[in-house]
Amino acid sequence: MVNKPEKRNTPRKAETTFRVAESAALMEFLLKQMPHKNRDNIKTLLRDRQVLVDDEIISQFNHPLRPGQQVTISRFKIPKPKTYRGITVVYEDRDLIVIDKHAGVLSVATDDKETFTAYSMLRDHVKTKNPGGKIFVVHRLDRETSGLMMFAKSAKVQKMLQEAWYSVIIERSYAALTEGTVKQPEGVISSWLRENKAMMVYSSQEPGDGKPAVTRYKTLKTNDRFSLLKVTLESGRKNQIRVHLSDIGHCIVGDKKYGSTQNPIGRVGLHAMILAFRHPVTGKEMRFETPVPRKFLSCFK
Repeated sequence: MVNKPEKRNTPRKAETTFRVAESAALMEFLLKQMPHKNRDNIKTLLRDRQVLVDDEIISQFNHPLRPGQQVTISRFKIPKPKTYRGITVVYEDRDLIVIDKHAGVLSVATDDKETFTAYSMLRDHVKTKNPGGKIFVVHRLDRETSGLMMFAKSAKVQKMLQEAWYSVIIERSYAALTEGTVKQPEGVISSWLRENKAMMVYSSQEPGDGKPAVTRYKTLKTNDRFSLLKVTLESGRKNQIRVHLSDIGHCIVGDKKYGSTQNPIGRVGLHAMILAFRHPVTGKEMRFETPVPRKFLSCFK
C-alpha cells in the first residue's frame, strides 16, 4: 500500500508523508520539506521516534535516503517496544501482535503445568488494555529458537492468516549458526519430511515420502569451525531448518536432537530474524527484522 503525500498545513492529520526524489541525509531532507522546523525541532522528532523511513523508525539525523523512499512524520510519539521477561512486543495494532521471543521460552504450553509461555504473557498483555481481549496462535517457534513471531487478536484474523499463509507471507528468514565450514556459499535444500512416533522428523529424497520442504541458504560468515547462514523458508514444516542443515552435514550448534556435538553459545543457534507479510486486514506490506544475536557473532571474533 502506498501512502499519498499529506499536506503540511493539515494539523489534524496523524501523519505527514514525503517521497524522496534524490539522495540526501535525513536531516537535510527534513529541513527542506519542513522549513518551519529547525534542527533542534527535528532532533526532538527523532528522539521521540516520530520519524519513519519506509515504515521503519529512524533516530539517526544522518541516515542516508534513496530516491523512491517514503519519509513519514508521526504527529504522536511512538512508544518503545514493551519488554517482558521472555518476549519483546515489537508491533501491535487492533488485529495482530508481532513479538521477538527469547530463546528458552515456549510459544504455547504443551501441558497444563507450563505457564511461562509467549502465549500466556501476551494474553496478560492484551488484557491490561482490554479486559476482554484475547490472542490466537498463528504459527510457532521451537522453545530454543529465538526471534520474530506473529499472533492474531481475533479468531477471524487467525483464520485469515492461517488459510492464506503462503500468499500472506513475503519472507521468513533465520540466522543459523552451524558446525563446520559451509563450502558452497549458497544453495537450495529440498526433500520430503515426515515425523515418527518419537517426534523425530526425518528427511527423504523419495517423492511423496512425507511433506515437500524447500530451504534456501546464504553464507554470511564462516571460519574453520563455524558458519553463519541466512536461511529462508519456502515451506514451513516442523523442524525443517534443523533437519535440512543436518542433511548437508552442518548441524545447528546446540541442536543435539539432530546431531550437533558442539554448543559454544549455550543454546540452539537458530534465530528468526526477518518476518515480512501482507497485513490480512489492510493489505499493507509489513516487514520486521531483528539483529543476529551477539552470541552467534562471538564465534567469528
